[in-house]
Amino acid sequence: MPSAGSPQRAAQLATLTALMATFALQLAGAVLPNVPLLVAATALGLALDLYLHRSRPGLVSLLGKIRMDVTVRQLARDMIILVGLLRIEGINPMAEHFPLVGALLVFYLLHFACQAVAVVVRRDRTLPVLTRNIDTSGLRLTAAPPRLLTRRAGHRLLYFSVPVSAGLLATAATADATWGGIGLAAGLALALGGTVHLASWMLPGRRTPSDQKVLEWLDSWLADYRPTVGLYFSGGTTSAYQANMWLSTLAGLDGNPIIVLRERFMMQKIEATDVPVVCIPKVANLMRLEHTTLNVLLHPANSGKTSQILRIPSIKHAFINHGESDKLSSCNPYAKAYDEVWVAGPAARDRYQLADIGVDDRDVVEVGRPQLAPIAPYTGAPTGELTTVLYAPTWEGWTDDPGNTSVILAGENIVRELLADPKVRLLYKPHPMTGSVDPRAGAANARIMAMIEEANRVRAAEPGRTRPDAGAAEELRRRTEELDALTKSSFRTSSDETERMMLQGRPEQGRAAAVDAAAAAWDRAYWSSLPEWEHQVVTGPRPALYSCFNRADLLISDVSSVVSDYLTSEKPYAVANTSRFAEEEFRAGFPTVRAAWVLTAGAKEVPALLDAVRDPSKDPYAAARAELKEHLLGPADPPSPVRFNDAALALARKAEERRARAAAREAQLPVSHAQGEDAAEDPESSGSSGDGGDGSEDSEAVGV
Repeated sequence: MPSAGSPQRAAQLATLTALMATFALQLAGAVLPNVPLLVAATALGLALDLYLHRSRPGLVSLLGKIRMDVTVRQLARDMIILVGLLRIEGINPMAEHFPLVGALLVFYLLHFACQAVAVVVRRDRTLPVLTRNIDTSGLRLTAAPPRLLTRRAGHRLLYFSVPVSAGLLATAATADATWGGIGLAAGLALALGGTVHLASWMLPGRRTPSDQKVLEWLDSWLADYRPTVGLYFSGGTTSAYQANMWLSTLAGLDGNPIIVLRERFMMQKIEATDVPVVCIPKVANLMRLEHTTLNVLLHPANSGKTSQILRIPSIKHAFINHGESDKLSSCNPYAKAYDEVWVAGPAARDRYQLADIGVDDRDVVEVGRPQLAPIAPYTGAPTGELTTVLYAPTWEGWTDDPGNTSVILAGENIVRELLADPKVRLLYKPHPMTGSVDPRAGAANARIMAMIEEANRVRAAEPGRTRPDAGAAEELRRRTEELDALTKSSFRTSSDETERMMLQGRPEQGRAAAVDAAAAAWDRAYWSSLPEWEHQVVTGPRPALYSCFNRADLLISDVSSVVSDYLTSEKPYAVANTSRFAEEEFRAGFPTVRAAWVLTAGAKEVPALLDAVRDPSKDPYAAARAELKEHLLGPADPPSPVRFNDAALALARKAEERRARAAAREAQLPVSHAQGEDAAEDPESSGSSGDGGDGSEDSEAVGV
């Protein structure tokens, strides 16, 4: 049975075959010679190349890997035209052909010159640090040059070659070299003009400041801002959510917060916030934070680059994770590298001690989960016609831990049982990484979505099923535009990271409050725009998981942080057991399951579960949920945001005490001794880059 990707691969193969065929036909037209065939094959080949660059960049990359990049292809195309001109009667090789060859050679020399200038300009505009929410007017940054000239060499060559190829083909058709001269003159003008225009970015008025000046500017800003607590984050392209969940908490802390990133691409993946954001890719530059007022860094995730910031002794580090669950990944031995490990409640503290991975119990601090404030509490049984059930399974994970996700073995059965109940409205919110490791999970996820689509089609045909009027959709559109205007930055197509840094300066006063209000208005408009009877597949960042929590009467999930977060509402929930454990072992091994209904792979328990949700007298776990909530998330008083802030202040005091002790020791040293120590610790005095390697952004082999 062909895979789902077979049609796409067939289309790609057909496109490549057609492109190769144009060269064969073009060569045949040149050798015979057959002018119509030469003209048609050349035009078709150039058109196909332009199409590939616009719509099929993956195929362009594949051609580059086999040494058939765009320069080779276009040069071959032009050389074949010249071969055809040699064989066509009526063209004088000495008087007409050779001048065209010479002009074509100059055209390609200008293309390579433009590419060289583009490399120089890109390097010049690559700053050692990037920022957001910081006024950069002192750096006098400038807008980026056209993307066609700096970063799209293939597109540039093809576009500039259009008049060249057209002129040469006109010469082939008319035996008049004038047309070739006109086409080449146009191509030369474009190439020369583009090169000169691009080179103007190296003039003093447009050139970016030197690395040293940028770093001095950063030092000056840090000295004025005096950051006290920060969020440190490094990760891949899909991991930004791990940092984004902490943005509001960070903004609410006492002191001057800051976000420190390591990857350049992450700058635009961090959601809207008023907190200053600094990206410092190189380790040598990262070490400048040692000489600031920054006392505490919070770490929502472990990464290879975490060890680099841990080298700074003046900063205290706390691991705050990006969600807690009973999974083994919630107890990583890396945690013992931090000064403190902040957890939600006693359950996580016990988990670390049971894991026996070297984390001292004295370094574990219970701070609750401050992000859970928007989750509404349980108010009793459903009062409407329908019972809303949220099925939010996790993904398969990187490990082979049994039962990571219920999607593969139980997902379809769970959904089938829920859809069989006419008084259930299902919200299905799969993890965004479902299917990224195990194709079976992706296939099951697709089948579940198809089941929901079919159930909606059947339900829509029932008498009395209506949809909200057009006004609801219009309100959602308006609220979406309003929210996007506040949270999404709009940039020119040609903008680069330096231009975006210039545009994303100091945020407007009160933007954070405006974003919160717009997000709440969007949330209301979203749910109002949907029929109350319609099942929903929820993907993407909106609506947020907590918004789905507030709509649900019941959660069905796996062993994951979703369960821990949902428990703050004290609403009924169920956990699917697709592991090898019996129910008693499953409950004993995973504390979050102790107050849950347990569903087997067949999901035959769903009808009884729904009955208990509708009739709380049949719910045996209500008291257990309240008890487990405190065990997992800690006490309700003082509130979690207060405990989190107190923990940050306490850790900051430890950092200040350590600084004071270090200053006292240094004051007691003889001057000559202190200078000797300073020289020994100065990476530049010993020829080291200070990053454990060559000082590059990718160097991660750094000792702690």
